[in-house]
Amino acid sequence: MESGHRIEAALDAAFARIETPAGPPKLAAAMRHAVFGAGQRIRPRLCLAVAMACGDDMPAATDSAAVAIEVLHCASLVHDDMPCFDNADIRRGKPTVHRVYGEPLAVLTGDALIVLAFQTLARGVVAAPERMGRLVDIVAAAIGAPAGLCAGQAWESEPEVDLAEYHRAKTGVLFAAATEAGGAAAGHPDPVAWRTLGAKLGEAYQVADDLRDVAADPERLGKPRGQDAALGRPNAVAELGVVGAITRLKALVGEAVGSIPPCPGREALQAHILDETGRFVPKELARQAA
Repeated sequence: MESGHRIEAALDAAFARIETPAGPPKLAAAMRHAVFGAGQRIRPRLCLAVAMACGDDMPAATDSAAVAIEVLHCASLVHDDMPCFDNADIRRGKPTVHRVYGEPLAVLTGDALIVLAFQTLARGVVAAPERMGRLVDIVAAAIGAPAGLCAGQAWESEPEVDLAEYHRAKTGVLFAAATEAGGAAAGHPDPVAWRTLGAKLGEAYQVADDLRDVAADPERLGKPRGQDAALGRPNAVAELGVVGAITRLKALVGEAVGSIPPCPGREALQAHILDETGRFVPKELARQAA
């Protein structure tokens, strides 16, 4: 099954277990609003790509890991968009959760999605308890303190922020979790060896996001541009300039591809990553830096 269809099927299955008449309908609707739509599923696709490069001997475990990573990402977006943080009106080309369902339900939606990540892991990896502990630890570290998504969001409240540290916690950590979880789900003997790949790709993606924030078409971006400058957030373009940011992005991709550990599908994975990351930079800026 093509990875995109596989991820959507796994997400549908996870939601089918929680969308019952016994639960509050608006909460279920808000959770679905947060997860389904125009998302690119970059992180779960990366998780699947690593697992498949390692042999993908237990697809149920791989699918549950990919779902956990994606719903954690969606939870972070719901909270990030709220008035206490970015106060965003649009996400993925549609109104944000708190604009549609209100702030109380948006808080609960993000919380419930975090819990759903662990529920999905518990069900999907039950046949391989020896892999469960590692996967739970990977996912928990990616969302909490001292270096998970919560920490990344918290850096925005500090008076001084190191750009690289901010990028690692805000974006890189979930990419690193995706690659490590893909290896762990497939039974790779050293899942930690996959962290560098994800960490480098995550930092590259954040640099690309900073470039898009400066120059991308808002309609294609799915949210207003110029948000970093408006909110005083760290931004690679502000620090390095356009050409410097693109140079940094390309260097990170090269480091990521070079870090892939030995596995049956190493060459195919390298080619896949180079193809995917080739679309990171907005065309307008790619021409400018050429």
